[in-house]
Amino acid sequence: MKKMALGITVVILTFAGCTQETQNKIGRSIQNWTGTNGVLDIYAGNKLVKRFIGIDKISTAYGTNDSKPRPYRYGYGYIDLNQNYKIDSNEKKVYFEFSDYSTSYVFYENPY
Repeated sequence: MKKMALGITVVILTFAGCTQETQNKIGRSIQNWTGTNGVLDIYAGNKLVKRFIGIDKISTAYGTNDSKPRPYRYGYGYIDLNQNYKIDSNEKKVYFEFSDYSTSYVFYENPY
């Protein structure tokens, strides 16, 4: 029992000693491993114009030669044509990209 408590304490202290960015990377790695059921809503003004569901992650694009982050994100998900949060037979998995600068979007876990 003492060894387990000591092990947990070491893990917590190690995690606390990491920078915020390292903690975020660890959190994303765990999330990527366990999977998510993400939803991406794209807005034009205050109107919902596209919804993608079944997204496991959204990634930041990086340059091939300079490895610098690009101003857009991308991922794979099902386009939810009727916006019912369910993958229907006519809804296909697609690749998508959206700009960090000009796209109004919300990414969240599927509530259904």
